[in-house]
Amino acid sequence: MRPVDRLERPLYDLRISVTDRCNFRCPYCMPREVFGNDFAFLRRDELLTYEEIARVARAFVRNGVEKLRLTGGEPLLRRDLERLVALLRAIDGVRDLTLTTNGSLLTPAKARALKSAGLDRITISLDSLDDEVFRAMNDADFPVVRVLDAIDAADAAGLHPIKIDAVVKRGMNERDVIELARRYRGTPHIVRFIEYMDVGNAHQWQAGDVVPGREIMERINAEWPIEPAEPNYFGEVAARWRYRDGAGEIGIITSVTQPFCGSCTRARLSSNGEIFTCLFASQGFDMRSRVRGGASDDELAEIVGNVWRARDDRYSEVRASAGGGRKVEMFHIGG
Repeated sequence: MRPVDRLERPLYDLRISVTDRCNFRCPYCMPREVFGNDFAFLRRDELLTYEEIARVARAFVRNGVEKLRLTGGEPLLRRDLERLVALLRAIDGVRDLTLTTNGSLLTPAKARALKSAGLDRITISLDSLDDEVFRAMNDADFPVVRVLDAIDAADAAGLHPIKIDAVVKRGMNERDVIELARRYRGTPHIVRFIEYMDVGNAHQWQAGDVVPGREIMERINAEWPIEPAEPNYFGEVAARWRYRDGAGEIGIITSVTQPFCGSCTRARLSSNGEIFTCLFASQGFDMRSRVRGGASDDELAEIVGNVWRARDDRYSEVRASAGGGRKVEMFHIGG
């Protein structure tokens, strides 16, 4: 039986971070001045193995989870990730198996390998089509053309539908919204514009940096009329907007200005085996010690259900009164 939390929210989704490392240093996630060459990331022995991840995932699926998303850090930094994909694909009850990546390591061969292993679809981050802006936002001197090539590789491999995520930050890339929409208008790909969020502690977030979802919608609507579309499922994070002329759709994620805590169905598993029940949580529940301490599959499933039933997170709804406590970093639990 699928558990519900204290606010009557069911459990449907699990986001699995496979590494806390990333080859980008996007200032809204891993600013270089904090996460430099001397930053201590997790050791290999601290990471869950692929087999351990699969065991925990099975415990979640026994509690009703149908959707698994692999994240990081940058998940493609983890060697032979397609082996984990195959392990997760073999779990009975997994309806949707997806991956979020910055695209830097997604070659045509890797895209085909992931698809062959059982990955259904993919989300690729792309904050701008302007090379100078894109390099400033990834702070890794990485050219935008290689991410565009990754999108083409995913397309050719059949990892559909492709979602393209763009974090929009005032003074950085709000002018790029129209060009991103233009490039993928008329294609099956879905660009999702994300309000700049106060995730983690290192980014020095300010409310003035947020470009509200309504402003993004109005910018696009002024170019090509759009209309709201019904959600694909309960708990979908992006509000769907479709072009009135039938040229596809976009998504807008408004965690800051229009929180959707009331329909949140997502749990997160960090790469070192902690369960988090909110993107803005301050601490998680240690599953690694249970897995390595000999807990049975039944015991792991019971733990997952109990953690979810105890959940009462709704940070985005109470942001103004939540105080200034420390939050888990986004790269640690995969956004």
